[in-house]
Amino acid sequence: MEIDGIISAIVIGVVIGVLGRLVIPGRQRIGVLWTILVGIVAAFVGSWIASAFGVADTDGVDWVEWLIQIGLAAVGVAALDRSRSRPGR
Repeated sequence: MEIDGIISAIVIGVVIGVLGRLVIPGRQRIGVLWTILVGIVAAFVGSWIASAFGVADTDGVDWVEWLIQIGLAAVGVAALDRSRSRPGR
């Protein structure tokens, strides 16, 4: 992966992480860096899943791929928030 691919992954990760965070109601107790990291992971995993199902490359905007990525980011943010809010932490 070249430097422009890494920068693109970070930017897409930020967008995916923020959108995933917006899907979850209420306040999340995780930082911006965790949101970005969850978004980057969700973007990569979501792209892989979309490729596996053959919906990654379509004409126009890849809405299904975006929905998969945002859903994964929402699950990741919720799981991380839940692990942070356990008693005794």
